Amino acid sequence: MGGPQSANDPAMSAELHFVQQAIDAKTPVLGICLGAQLIAKALGAHVYRNREKEIGWAPSICTPQPRRIRYLAVCPPPQCFFTGTTKPHLPPGADSLAYSDKCRQQAFRYREAVYGIQFHPEITAEMILDWCDQPVNRGDADTLDDPIDPHAEDTAPFAQHILEGWLATF
Repeated sequence: MGGPQSANDPAMSAELHFVQQAIDAKTPVLGICLGAQLIAKALGAHVYRNREKEIGWAPSICTPQPRRIRYLAVCPPPQCFFTGTTKPHLPPGADSLAYSDKCRQQAFRYREAVYGIQFHPEITAEMILDWCDQPVNRGDADTLDDPIDPHAEDTAPFAQHILEGWLATF
């Protein structure tokens, strides 16, 4: 899931190793935000702070790939999701599943059961309010032109659909 850390932080080495072991063992992996960064880094991709800020609600456009993935096929073009500032490049051998105007990789798939989703389909208004109030996030939140409306979108049905579909692959 998400967090203020980066997959590049040395303190994340144990988590990165764990993700690499899971991928090597062909264990299904679903990473959201920081989890997607860890997957991308474990697969050899560069993880970086996006040049343009994309914090808050932003439209993500699904590539044609998700139409072939049962539980991602409901992604209407475009769908607004909550997103942050750090992004991965597309890992070698992975398929791009979604992008936005400011970020070329919002979601990707590696092989059949490893998925990285950079945006937050699981977000709730309470989570947004909490994140915006945390000192570690204040720097980015204070630079926004407008405050984030925590109630602007409801992505819970899509998040549930993703999770239930992914779990059904086991």
